[in-house]
Amino acid sequence: MSVSRCDLLRRQFDLTWSLFDHHMARLEPEDFLWEPARLCWTVRADTDGTWVPDWADTEPEPVPIPTIGWLTWHIGWWWSVSTDHAQGRAPRERTEIVWPGEGKAAIEWLRALRVERLEVLERLTDVDLDATAPFPWRNDPSYTVAHMVGWVNSELMKNVAEIGQLRLLRAASPEANGL
Repeated sequence: MSVSRCDLLRRQFDLTWSLFDHHMARLEPEDFLWEPARLCWTVRADTDGTWVPDWADTEPEPVPIPTIGWLTWHIGWWWSVSTDHAQGRAPRERTEIVWPGEGKAAIEWLRALRVERLEVLERLTDVDLDATAPFPWRNDPSYTVAHMVGWVNSELMKNVAEIGQLRLLRAASPEANGL
């Protein structure tokens, strides 16, 4: 049986999303900004209430541990920008992708982005997948839209594993257990 690349990428996305959905259903609002170590990247409320992610243009060494809040912003950023590219829109800047806040707001935002992502995946054809992807490789013709979609799926899988691990660590932490 032959499976199209579009079907394979969609099934890969669906599988990863189901793992993400498992963790999202169990997240508590307090999980999003929990800092498991002294060196963390998170999202912080600016003076006007806008959530701003920690960021460095050059990755620091050691790399800070991201919070669930930062990871959900990160997912939203990659999805938003790659979807812009896939739909032929001008991609938004990283600073234009605003995290809506912890708990239900973040989950609803990601669920809405998932719907938009699924609409893009449903429209892709094999011809579309063979086109050069302008993101994130700066128009290197050796990278295609198929590479971009596969990369975003892989990035989601990595971020879902990180979120799941952070959720479990917080649940097992002394402060979460009143110790």
